[in-house]
Parts: sequence; C-alpha cells; structure tokens
Amino acid sequence: MGSIYQRIADLERQHAPYVLCTVVKSQGSTPRGAGSKMLVLEDGSIIDTIGGGEMENRVIAEALLSLKDGNTRIVNYNFTDPKRGDPGVCGGQIEVYIEPNLPSPTLVVVGAGHVGRAVAHLGKWLGYRVVVSDDREEYSSPEAVPEAEQFHRGPLSELPDIVSMKPWTYVVLTTRGMNIDVEGLPRLLENPPGYIGVIGSRRRWAMARKQLIDKGVSEEQLKIIRSPIGLELNAETPEEIAVSILAEIIMLRRGGDGKFMQINADEATQELAQG
Repeated sequence: MGSIYQRIADLERQHAPYVLCTVVKSQGSTPRGAGSKMLVLEDGSIIDTIGGGEMENRVIAEALLSLKDGNTRIVNYNFTDPKRGDPGVCGGQIEVYIEPNLPSPTLVVVGAGHVGRAVAHLGKWLGYRVVVSDDREEYSSPEAVPEAEQFHRGPLSELPDIVSMKPWTYVVLTTRGMNIDVEGLPRLLENPPGYIGVIGSRRRWAMARKQLIDKGVSEEQLKIIRSPIGLELNAETPEEIAVSILAEIIMLRRGGDGKFMQINADEATQELAQG
C-alpha cells in the first residue's frame, strides 16, 4: 500500500481533491477483502482498485458525489441477484467507506489595500490558503501581505489562469475602483468559484451590475455575486470590515443563517427541563 499513501501525500502537496474508498467489511465471496483501498480523483480516474466491475463503478459514482457535498458515506452491496439490482453474483457482501478529502479552502483577495490586507490576515488566521491579486506590484508582494502563499500581479481578468476556481475557492474583491471589477468579472464568471463577494455600496454595485449586463453578462451569472459584501455589523475599520466579510464566508461555507444564538429566559428554562 506504500504507493497509494505516497500518491495521497502528493495530492495533499498539490492541494488536489481526492476520495479514499476503503473496504471495511467483506463476507463470503467478494472481489476484494477488507482493507482494500482505492483513490478516486476529481476527473473520475482511479488509483488502485477495490475489485473492478459494476460494484467499483458504483463506488466511483458515489465518490464523485461525495466530492460535491463533502460528506462521507458508507455503501453496502450484495453479490447475489443482478435482477434485483446487485452488482454481481459472487454470493458475498461488501461494505465500503467513502471519505472525501477536500483541499484547505482558498481565499483569493483581489485588491490589497487596507481592507484587502486585513481580509488576508484574518483569512490566514482562520486556516484559509491565501492568494493575493493586485495589478500594483508593491501591493502584491510578501512584504506587503506576508500572510499570502501566492501572488498574482496583473489584471483581474488573468486570475483564472493563475488560480483554479473550485467550489472551495472564495474570491473577495476589495478593489480600489468599480472599473476594475467590471473589467475583470466577466472572465471570472465563465467558470465561477464557490463564492464571489464585491465590496462597495449598494449604489456602486447597482452601477457595476448594469455595466456588466451591458457587456453581455447574464442575470443568471450574476446571481453568484454577493454585494455589498459581508454581514451587517456596522463595521467601520478595515479590521472590522474583514470580520464582517469572513463571517459571511463562514456562514455560507458551514450552512449557518447569521441569526443571534442568544436564548431568552423561557427558552433557557425549557432547555434545562429537557435535560
């Protein structure tokens, strides 16, 4: 099994997603025994095998679904009667544990001014892989933003050539002007990441939105963009604004709703009564 673990290490270094599929239970006659492992990559290709055939095809399909929803799953198969939907006739039973492994989320900060640097700093502290993009060389550098692991010095339209846009990629535009957003967003929306947030007032976004539509961007494409960005905290300083932005990203990533968690006296009493 050394080769499969070596490949896992390689995938981790490359920040690449993969699914580890392990036979955790095997009874009777089955293609492979307990402990057999297989890696499923993002494109559906595999490394090693848990037995081949229709059973393996079904596991690959489940693995690709797990990459989309991020959830582990256990699947069970009987090998008795294909007419009943079984993937074989060997006579045994098999149980496979499917474990998706997604890369650390990537936070791409476009525009490394006061707010952008604060977002990068907080994002790094929260465990995100931070990428900074700015067309000004003095802003996109390790000296300016030491928390970033990767830098892009150029227009926003080039960003998809530098950074892979995946569901776990969060792009935050804290640029110095609406014209930068309007110029670069159409290319970004061709293969959008999991999140795009644009800083600015409601009026600024309304104007940018109209210009994007005039450039041929569809209403459907614009639905992914969140602007104004962040949760309403009445934030003022760059650091407070960064908290608002990252709070929104965490909420969306974790499936939260942003509501207060405080309970009143009656709810507290009821909570205790329920044990």
